[in-house]
Amino acid sequence: MELLLERFGSPREVLAASGSALLDVKEVGPKLSAAITRSRSSSDAEEELVLAAELGVTLRVRDTASYPTGLREIPDPPAILYVKGTYEPRDELAIAIVGSRQCSIYGKQQAEKLASSLARAGITIISGLARGIDACAHRGALKAGGRTIAVCATGLSEVYPPEHAELAHEITEAGCLISESPLRRSTMKGIFPQRNRLISGLSLGVIVVEANRGSGSLHTARHAMEQGREVFAVPGRIDSLASQGCHDLIRDGATLVRGPEDILESLGPLIQPVQTKGDESVHAPRELLLNDQEREVLNLVRTDPQHIDEIVRASQLEPARVIATLTVLEMKRMVRRLPGSLLIRAPW
Repeated sequence: MELLLERFGSPREVLAASGSALLDVKEVGPKLSAAITRSRSSSDAEEELVLAAELGVTLRVRDTASYPTGLREIPDPPAILYVKGTYEPRDELAIAIVGSRQCSIYGKQQAEKLASSLARAGITIISGLARGIDACAHRGALKAGGRTIAVCATGLSEVYPPEHAELAHEITEAGCLISESPLRRSTMKGIFPQRNRLISGLSLGVIVVEANRGSGSLHTARHAMEQGREVFAVPGRIDSLASQGCHDLIRDGATLVRGPEDILESLGPLIQPVQTKGDESVHAPRELLLNDQEREVLNLVRTDPQHIDEIVRASQLEPARVIATLTVLEMKRMVRRLPGSLLIRAPW
């Protein structure tokens, strides 16, 4: 699809191209060329749109404003995303939690605990709706009253696995289901590993909670590395086969996770600030570790130099508390002091 779009510019032009022009594109053979030609007279697209409307599914097209920013950056973003529920601008502030389907009680506890803590801090939790760690991550976010997104490999007309139908409904109430697959696509070989690049692409980083060396969640970690995302791993017992994949990741440079602080501190500044539910502007995930007073004062500090008196006047707090809080923020490397009693919001 990417090669066709590069050659012709848009899906409309691809469909309008002659058979000989299609065959001139690398990796397009007679079979694919014939399928594209037949699709011109097909009603499949109209039927898909009708079914999407019936299911409450919206379509987000690449290169439009509603398309997730993170996915635009990956090498092979889907041309169309199917979304059931709501994808909001604050969902750009997201972390993926993945792991084994056959997980231990320890793994389940850690996945749910991390998801709940990060969701309470304002992070959207992304996972794949699979059995095991994925389900625990979604449930942890929901229990904390946070947002969560399930990236599905199959189409959204039916939930897979079927026992997660109720969980999927809860997710649509506090986030959304996302898929690149046509609505009626069922399980088939290759779609789950392909889906994993979307989980990492939608996230600032990926946490692997529990994974043996053959776990599919390690594919997600590799996608994250290739996409320039952070990779985190939760350690297990040193003799645990279920955690060998996590231990390998830590050995190879992934950040060891003891709690949500390790994750928020490790993530760098955002490409552009994200507005949270309380209309606060977050420039870096570590700002979510601040208390309410610290966050209130920090949001008065601009990215260009301003005099400390201006910040004091703009705050509803007592001047002494504002100055003390600015000192704390300076110690936490959130603001930087310049000559002449000027302050600037630190970029890192």
